[in-house]
Amino acid sequence: MTEGLETATPVNVRSAGNPGRDVQRVGTAAFLGEDPTKIHDPVWAVLGNLGDSQCYLGVQAKVAAVQAAMSRRIAADGRANRLIAPAFTVGVSDGQLNGTPEMRFSLVGRELVNDVASSHFAANRVAGAIAVVACDKPPVGTVAAMLEHNVPAVILSDGSIKPGHLPSSGERIDLVTAFQYATSTDEDARAEVTMNACPGQGSCGGMFTYNTMQTFIAVLGLEPLHMVAPPSDDPRRLTEFPDELVQCLAIMTERNICPRDIVTPASLRNALTVAMAMGGSTNVMLHSVEIARAAGLDLWTDVLSQDAFNELSHRLPVIVNMRPFGEFSMVDVEASGGLPSVVNELLAAGFLDGTTMTCTGETLAEQVARLTPPAADHQVIYSVAKPFKSTGGLRLLRGNLAPEGGAILKLAGVESGIVDGVFTGRARVFDSERSLIAALDESPESFVDNDMVVIRYEGPRGAPGMPEMLDPTSKITSLCRKHDITIALMTDARFSGGSVGLVIGHIAPEALLGGPIALVEDGDTITVDVNNDRLDCLELANDAVASARLRAWDALVASNGGLHPAATPVDHRVLKRMRATALPALRGGGMSSPV
Repeated sequence: MTEGLETATPVNVRSAGNPGRDVQRVGTAAFLGEDPTKIHDPVWAVLGNLGDSQCYLGVQAKVAAVQAAMSRRIAADGRANRLIAPAFTVGVSDGQLNGTPEMRFSLVGRELVNDVASSHFAANRVAGAIAVVACDKPPVGTVAAMLEHNVPAVILSDGSIKPGHLPSSGERIDLVTAFQYATSTDEDARAEVTMNACPGQGSCGGMFTYNTMQTFIAVLGLEPLHMVAPPSDDPRRLTEFPDELVQCLAIMTERNICPRDIVTPASLRNALTVAMAMGGSTNVMLHSVEIARAAGLDLWTDVLSQDAFNELSHRLPVIVNMRPFGEFSMVDVEASGGLPSVVNELLAAGFLDGTTMTCTGETLAEQVARLTPPAADHQVIYSVAKPFKSTGGLRLLRGNLAPEGGAILKLAGVESGIVDGVFTGRARVFDSERSLIAALDESPESFVDNDMVVIRYEGPRGAPGMPEMLDPTSKITSLCRKHDITIALMTDARFSGGSVGLVIGHIAPEALLGGPIALVEDGDTITVDVNNDRLDCLELANDAVASARLRAWDALVASNGGLHPAATPVDHRVLKRMRATALPALRGGGMSSPV
């Protein structure tokens, strides 16, 4: 137990059902080791995310360890709390589903986890909770439910998977390597990568969406900073962290610190800043909006505007050398000082507000000071003065293709094509991810330098479910590296944190709703200007051309019963709900709630 976490005094909580009654222990332990006379006492609960992949393999053991730590604490303190059986929400594996129709359920899963967790917290009148989370959408759904329920609650990220190694060479590889090898004609090499890319247990190990969101959640203050970077199989996750988490929950309960006291405009700005400085996933721009909403905030008005976001990105450097745009994984960040070292560098440079409250009962600055992280080693973690990359990882684009803004570019992942801040390309239009993948597989030679691939009808309502485009971006990256060319991509869908290249997502209004992306035609000229944060189509700047194309699009939709023929009909109840209610990317891309 860390010194800073030992200072809280035991909490004297009285029975919610009968505040004046002292709990009387009985001689015979009930199920779960609980005293049956405590039936009306406040509930503490443990929640876990589970799914069908190795991302979730470590969760159950950690849930059991946290459950045992809670039980010991309740018994030792004699506090009037009772412990109920752990609950689990269901997640999917993005790594397994990318490039398949089932990938539409990934972002939907965030919403369903929120539903299940919210029902569990409310139905059982949970007064305090610890959640063990894995992959990247279930943690966000869990955090949103915690914020909506708003009682003391703490997160434990399950941890990353360790990098794989090629037996033939010892070269480090990971999930993204496997996706990029998918187009290889060398079957032996492809098989070697496939069988060795993801050894053991844990979620994606680079600065992909999982680690982006665990970093974000910890800097927000809902998870101790030092618990993010250790791998899933680090023994501390079973032997030390559970008791520390229970102590955090006791501190929050004693001081009546709730998630909405922690998640504030200042802490959200901190979390976004660290995610950008670590070259985090574009998905953070969906999930931060959802977390802010659950906290009763509007990200774009209460936290920072798009202009303020871009202003920060222009002056904020990337200070980690991490996959997919760099060399190392989160396990290397841990060996170099972990997330506390990254936060310490940004605090010292004045990029963060150190006064925000955290689940340890300390401010962000106090927590970092107690952890005494080492200085930047300039191999894995860099200083602000001598960064890994000079500008921030994410940029929001506006233009006649994105009139409301919000089109997202991961600048840290761009490998080529931008000259003096501008890329100019020719549109190559595909009305689905599947049609693009077919073209990449069957006629890769048809793609040439400075193509701008357009994938549409894959947005929140179009797909529905706004799937990640990791499969096509990986194939395009392999093609670009093989021929030393640049093929850019823009879409109304989203990307995996593992995607690299000049790729722009979240374009809205989406094609299904008749947004400008629906009007782009093969051969159109597309410009990306990161000096002025613009995304434009030259032809659509002509009002007559844009109007004529929109009239033709409207007529086609009307002739097809109100749905564009490129949009796949859906009959699954959850996908039908998503198509009917999904919000645009700027509002989180999730399902809207009834008024």
